[in-house]
Amino acid sequence: MEGFIVTFFTQQKREQDGVSVASWIVETAKQLGIRGATLLEARVGFGHDGRFHSESIFDLEDPPMQVVLVLTADECQRLFAAIKKKQLSVFYTKTATEFGLTSEQN
Repeated sequence: MEGFIVTFFTQQKREQDGVSVASWIVETAKQLGIRGATLLEARVGFGHDGRFHSESIFDLEDPPMQVVLVLTADECQRLFAAIKKKQLSVFYTKTATEFGLTSEQN
């Protein structure tokens, strides 16, 4: 199949509707019938403002998080429409890709 790898970048403490933005994206994707999403927590990173984000006890900044999805064009459109409807501003990357299974599932 043809589609997109979409990765959203945010921080653990950033919230939407009382949950982290990353969790909101995962839950919204599930509600839209998207087949999967992966939520990754990073140890350290820095954003567009140059500030470091870390999980270190010595650096009490907000740790970075990523949500990675592999989407068809239709799924991608529906997810971005839901994000736009919530007026959520989140940095993302979107790369065209081919995807599928290596063999039939049992």
